[in-house]
Amino acid sequence: MSTSGSESDSVAAKRSMKPKYSKFTQQELPAWKPLYTPGIVIGAFSLIGIIFIPIGLVSIAASQEVVELVDKYDGECVTANDKVGFIQDTKTDKACTRTITVPKPMKGPIQVYYQLENFYQNHRRYVKSRSDKQLRSKEFSSVIKTCDPEAISEGGAPIVPCGLIAWSLFNDTFTFSVNKKTVQVNKKNIAWSSDRTIKFGSDVFPENFQKGGLIGGGQLNEKLPLSEQEDLIVWMRTAALPTFRKLYGRIETDIMASDEITVVIQNNYNTYSFGGTKALVLSTTSWIGGKNNFIGFAYVAIGTISLLIALAFVGLNMVKPRTLGDPSYLSWNKENPDYVQ
Repeated sequence: MSTSGSESDSVAAKRSMKPKYSKFTQQELPAWKPLYTPGIVIGAFSLIGIIFIPIGLVSIAASQEVVELVDKYDGECVTANDKVGFIQDTKTDKACTRTITVPKPMKGPIQVYYQLENFYQNHRRYVKSRSDKQLRSKEFSSVIKTCDPEAISEGGAPIVPCGLIAWSLFNDTFTFSVNKKTVQVNKKNIAWSSDRTIKFGSDVFPENFQKGGLIGGGQLNEKLPLSEQEDLIVWMRTAALPTFRKLYGRIETDIMASDEITVVIQNNYNTYSFGGTKALVLSTTSWIGGKNNFIGFAYVAIGTISLLIALAFVGLNMVKPRTLGDPSYLSWNKENPDYVQ
């Protein structure tokens, strides 16, 4: 009987899910919990304020150094009352000349952006209407099941690149001259290098693109692979908000104050059907990028609030100090009026 009992105990021990004893499994490891004394709390908030406020002020100063020119041209570049009919008429000359006077010196490279408003690139159906496999490799040129309604041409052949994003490619063009002297726009390396080398294949060429009855936007050079068509690559990195800017190119030369920039715009892109607007943006950059006051003001605001909280705690600690470890502040002692310190 004793032998069978020991065997059953060993079998039960093997089947048991109880882990081996250790300080880790039994949660007996030594722990450290910081004690938030008034000095530590006041010091922490003060340190945040002392660090954040100078960072914010430096960021605001850097943003103020950025020279940014915004020219909204969608209304002035249409001469007809029927704006939609004007923009859809292929026989109408849509060239428009705009003149911009530079208020401050602009040091190159000067970033050239186009800005669109009320354009929802984040719409679910719009974002999904593309084929990443097709964009990466020639062997997947027929993978178009996610590209409706711009998946196949009228003849039934697959469209490369397919989908609504590529189909709606921005196609306004800008030609610049400064004081009547032509200035070239550098359109190289305007897209992310990871997009050029990974997301868009060097063996994928446009096929049957914009060959249907309704043309959505720009055309593509069928002799260039998609990895070299950077306007398309920039456009297909969809924006999260309905108002966005995308890089068109760079002007490498400096522009002095009071210089006149003449821009010849080919106003081709149809934003009038959905009530959108278009603008040309010229901007210099600083170490924090383009003009952006939000970052600086956010740092200053958080730093100021932290300093005010620190001052409030200092005043509270002076007016009504509290002894650390005082048991009279325990809830059961506060409820007992007979408690004697």
